[in-house]
Amino acid sequence: MDYLQAIIIAIIEGLTEYLPVSSTGHMIIASSFFGIAGDDFTKLFTIVIQLGAILSVIVLYFKRFFQTVDFYLKLLVAFMPAVVLGLLLSDFIDSLLESPLTVAISLVIGGVILLKVDDYFGYSENTEISYATALKIGFFQCIAMIPGVSRSGASIVGGMSQKLSRKAAAEFSFFLAVPTMFGATAKKSFDYYKAGFELTGDQVNLLIIGNIVAFIVGTLAIKTFINYLSRHGFKVFGYYRIIAGLAVIIIHYFIHPLTII
Repeated sequence: MDYLQAIIIAIIEGLTEYLPVSSTGHMIIASSFFGIAGDDFTKLFTIVIQLGAILSVIVLYFKRFFQTVDFYLKLLVAFMPAVVLGLLLSDFIDSLLESPLTVAISLVIGGVILLKVDDYFGYSENTEISYATALKIGFFQCIAMIPGVSRSGASIVGGMSQKLSRKAAAEFSFFLAVPTMFGATAKKSFDYYKAGFELTGDQVNLLIIGNIVAFIVGTLAIKTFINYLSRHGFKVFGYYRIIAGLAVIIIHYFIHPLTII
């Protein structure tokens, strides 16, 4: 991975982490185009730079994190399904992270769902999250272990399925990203260390730059997304996912196979 590739992938992470379009899926597609998707450092990079995107949530919603113990307990309840399933399915998930076609198919299916989600769940002004609701959102988030599904999209739809407003569902999804992404980063870093890999000076610099870029872009993306979602809903993201997924399939089969090099 060179510096230009790192910056491009970090921009993709910042733009897509909190949009219902799958940041992991887009980074897999980009790294496949670059021919670096199978590299161990690339896999670490795409996880670790999510810390920069997480920091954007903490900065933007700083005061919201000073809440009651009840708030943190609900986050913990929502986080636990990802912990359990993530540990049980770790190897299977890693194998999927090398499949651009899995991403493409997930993008299309998720796009079709997003076209209908506003009509299906309707409009709500409810902002109250119970423990049962938090747990159900946590299980919805686990669907995003399939690359291309979108962690934010799955958890937002999970919240809306429990009659939360779009904004409340989106914001809880943002808050839930903090423990989820911290946990994923810690596990991936430990796996990297346990396997005997050592970071070079250039790789450390790439991680620092990636996190800075992801933070800046993620901050702008969150502000834009919340305003747009509250007013217009999910349909534009549904159309985008379908177009992007079909484009990847067409490129793979008719132009150039997106194989892991």
